[in-house]
Amino acid sequence: MTDTTGKPADPIRVMVVDDHPMWRDAVARDLSESGFEVVATAGDGDQAVRRAKAAAPDVLVLDLNLPGRPGVQVCKEVVAADPAVRVLVLSASGEHADVLEAVKSGATGYLLKSASTGELQDAVRRTAAGDPVFTPGLAGLVLGEYRRLASEPAGAAPADGGSKAPRLTDRETEVLRLVAKGLSYKQIAERLVISHRTVQNHVQNTLGKLQLHNRVELVRYAIERGLDDE
Repeated sequence: MTDTTGKPADPIRVMVVDDHPMWRDAVARDLSESGFEVVATAGDGDQAVRRAKAAAPDVLVLDLNLPGRPGVQVCKEVVAADPAVRVLVLSASGEHADVLEAVKSGATGYLLKSASTGELQDAVRRTAAGDPVFTPGLAGLVLGEYRRLASEPAGAAPADGGSKAPRLTDRETEVLRLVAKGLSYKQIAERLVISHRTVQNHVQNTLGKLQLHNRVELVRYAIERGLDDE
């Protein structure tokens, strides 16, 4: 695997959190054998938060049903401590409430444990790249929830953004509009004929300007302002 300059890319750093030792070890082994660098594992919520902060993985593969802190709390704390960490939930539950709670806590994606090893590997790669990854059927649910949230009162923020609203470039606004429509970074890059990394840079710049922490907040911001309908 190489980066855009043709040099070998650093392996994606992954941490696996699950309270079942056999499952946790099997997932860690499969990812390690396929070229990922497994930097840590954990079997409960408290351990997960401590080790994630120390190991600084690119992707946290996280079960929701954990002793100690529940998975959604782990997700929230890890992302708050380091917004660069992407969280891919790997759960036996496909319940809509679990999916939405995970996404609201900062998870980038949600995959069921019935997924194949190949699907998991692909999901980790895409999660590391910043793309939202969901088991088929769940992506529409999440986008629908974004729209529902955006229809609720936005609180104290002025409707017109106010004179202090951050100024985004035309390209940043264009990327934000496509993010709100649910396109992946790869799809946005193809649509705008720019590189995947350029899309990532625009998103990171926009997050910084808007003082947002993750894609979930970014999509809500865009939908609240009607950018998904343009």
